[in-house]
Amino acid sequence: MSTFDDRENAFENKFAHDAEMQFKADARRNKLLGLWAADLMGKTGTDADEYAKEVVKSDFEEAGHEDVYRKVSGDLGDKADETTIRTKMAELMAEAKAQLMSEI
Repeated sequence: MSTFDDRENAFENKFAHDAEMQFKADARRNKLLGLWAADLMGKTGTDADEYAKEVVKSDFEEAGHEDVYRKVSGDLGDKADETTIRTKMAELMAEAKAQLMSEI
């Protein structure tokens, strides 16, 4: 194999790793967001865990994060406004990435 092939493989592997880590961070963030929203709705225990799973699944409806926002926003109603939800999503993404990095 040439040096060029080695570099190409390294870049492909890095891209695949980065994509996998982003997927895991998104899923972790969505779970944390679901647990946060469940708490606001008064759900606890198994009900909160099931709701968090619903939020994670909602991310597969379309590309991007708007499907997750719509799910949580619709379920919370007047318990949280758009700014609060989007701010929480950003905070939890940072937390999710930190958690994943600590697990490596």
